[in-house]
Amino acid sequence: MTTPTEVFHQLVGGVAKLVGGDPGQAGALADLYAEQTHVTHPFSPTGAPTLRNRDELRRHFSAGPGAAAGRFRSFAAEHVVVHRTVDPEVVVAEFRYEGETVDGPFSVPCVFVLRVRDGQIVESRDYIHHLETARAAGRLDELLATIAQAPAA
Repeated sequence: MTTPTEVFHQLVGGVAKLVGGDPGQAGALADLYAEQTHVTHPFSPTGAPTLRNRDELRRHFSAGPGAAAGRFRSFAAEHVVVHRTVDPEVVVAEFRYEGETVDGPFSVPCVFVLRVRDGQIVESRDYIHHLETARAAGRLDELLATIAQAPAA
């Protein structure tokens, strides 16, 4: 059986390949999740919806990180520290997505809290520095405009 730590490494490795220009990774990444799952991005400045199943995750991966693939000269999960918890299904992973874009180097701090059951992600809370992600992807102006147009909470 695949451990939660191994699933985490498959996840960030697949994201790196997707951003590197391999669109086939979208399906492979979605397959890391259980058919019914619960994925949130609590710090999303646009209030990203909860992703609840593989089809939603496949669309997320197809429309998300890989869409800016041409901007990235390199992209990898670096400085990875995975903390096991007293719950054998849960790991907390601290890392940075780092590399270089056509505009220069970038570094995006992340913390993922994953619950993996029977080798598949059943729950994930992905804490990502969204402004740095948007800057690296060349979408910072777009993100700021979206935030500015959003109704006050």
